Amino acid sequence: MDTHVHLDDAAFDPDRDAVIARAAAAGVAAMICAGTSVEGSRRAVSLAERHPQVFAAVGVHPQRAASLTGAAVHELEALVRHPRVVAIGETGLDFARGRADAAAQHRAFAAHARLAREAGLPLVVHNREASEDVERILDNEGVCAVVMHCFTGSPDLAVRWALAGWMISVAGPLTFPKSEALREAARRVPLDRLLVETDAPYLSPVPMRGRRCEPSFVVHTARALAGLRQMSDEALASALADNTARAFPRGWARGETAAR
Repeated sequence: MDTHVHLDDAAFDPDRDAVIARAAAAGVAAMICAGTSVEGSRRAVSLAERHPQVFAAVGVHPQRAASLTGAAVHELEALVRHPRVVAIGETGLDFARGRADAAAQHRAFAAHARLAREAGLPLVVHNREASEDVERILDNEGVCAVVMHCFTGSPDLAVRWALAGWMISVAGPLTFPKSEALREAARRVPLDRLLVETDAPYLSPVPMRGRRCEPSFVVHTARALAGLRQMSDEALASALADNTARAFPRGWARGETAAR
């Protein structure tokens, strides 16, 4: 499973169908294409309509928070009703470049949280240097079904959020030489709270560094995670498939794709 990928990104325009085929050939049974804008969310839904192994998440990235007008929220509300939409996001907070637009990001994140709560769908959260604000807004909005996308925080934070019932999703950085804190987090988080993703076309894992990332590369991250957990690749794949089905129940409850 690749629980977070941007298949609608222009980086895949030359060979998108081949990318999806390579993922299937590598054993990636399902991919969740996450929108980062209203238009990107539409493209994600369109891809999910055309490819049975692709599902969609709809949302507006925090770096585009100012674009989440009332009309944009209504468009997302309409997209949420599509049966191939399994989550709200990518949303969240990103203060890596400062907090100049913090108020707009807070408003947009809260709007996504309310949409997720009302739709009964999980919220896929982007968090960069904003953990306290992220946690406060999720608590204030009463969101329970949360996927922390591309987690890169501390082991203690990962464990605390996992014990709160949130899913911790790891991507290519798990394999980077300097990511020992992330590897420790992946060791300590309860197995039933873990997911894997690529965030493609970004963050290619070792040994694919320097290449455009694609969903077939998720096997390298999963293999690294299996080693950290001292599990066979097969046992970890089974556990991750079960976790994905629980985290995104709309897509898997109808048996639209293989669970493994």
